[in-house]
Amino acid sequence: MSRNLVTLSVAATLLGGAAMADVPKVAADIAPVHSLVARVMQGVGEPSLIVASGASPHEYSLRPSEAAALQEADLVFWVGPDLTPWLADAIETLASDAKATELLEVDGTTELLFREGALFEAHGHGNDADGEGHEKHDHEEHAKDEDHDAHDHEEHAEADGHDGHDHGKHDPHAWLSPDNGAVWLNAIAAQLSAADPANAGAYFANAAAGREDLATLTAEISTILDPVRGRNFVVFHDAYQYFETAFDFPASGAISVSDASDPSPVRIAEIQARVAEQGVSCVLSEPQFNPGIVAAVMEGSAANTGVLDPLGSDLEPGQDLYANVLRNLATAFANCL
Repeated sequence: MSRNLVTLSVAATLLGGAAMADVPKVAADIAPVHSLVARVMQGVGEPSLIVASGASPHEYSLRPSEAAALQEADLVFWVGPDLTPWLADAIETLASDAKATELLEVDGTTELLFREGALFEAHGHGNDADGEGHEKHDHEEHAKDEDHDAHDHEEHAEADGHDGHDHGKHDPHAWLSPDNGAVWLNAIAAQLSAADPANAGAYFANAAAGREDLATLTAEISTILDPVRGRNFVVFHDAYQYFETAFDFPASGAISVSDASDPSPVRIAEIQARVAEQGVSCVLSEPQFNPGIVAAVMEGSAANTGVLDPLGSDLEPGQDLYANVLRNLATAFANCL
């Protein structure tokens, strides 16, 4: 090889290494968020996953490799402290120099209030006419209509025999709305582009393709659910109201509240009564939580059982996981009902 060709080869290698070095190091909290980030970074780089697949994000201890990924991150994407309260301190301690994006606070994100009660009534949760999701004022009025103000929450907690739950106002499981997923793709692309302008075109093109995929997925899921609409089901913990709202597919109740704390005997009795009174067709558990609680609720019932996984515990982390999580939820409902 001539000296000129060797020089060009070395230069290309160095330039390639420099280009790779300029790609920001990115960390994401849970597998569905990691999947959205991976979709936006396709062909450019790979994000790191902080909460291991199969673990509950509500309480978690970082492994050394996960703490290292957080410490090295230039950008962090996370749902917010309502889902992972422990992560706020970890970001402050380990990733204080990183740009952290709390996805629940992204403009355009639809937020729904926590539902504290065990039993739900069917509501029309459809989006507003402007297509931008629910306004916070509407959420507050909706909460009043359901007698879910703070005073009632405290009284319900006392009646249930447990203290009030230490969580914020909004249910954090917002990734289960494909509309929120689409909003977050854009927000992720914007943050990546600000940190890495050279690859801005790729980030926004990937986000646009991802939004098109989600529109197709939404139609597919509606088709899966259509044959079983109107049937009654109970979920293990109240993680699915964003999915229920997006697809007009309401649950009858939840064994545990949204933070997945252990249900009281009073709450279990309420769910058992609902299963009997409404002829509930299906009670759905989750792989992360105690199946014995579901068995207690199911005692004496002929309802079917199934498993929902809002995190994709048995799926390979990566850009396809997010769509598969939503698709698998729809399939689990359809098969159980």
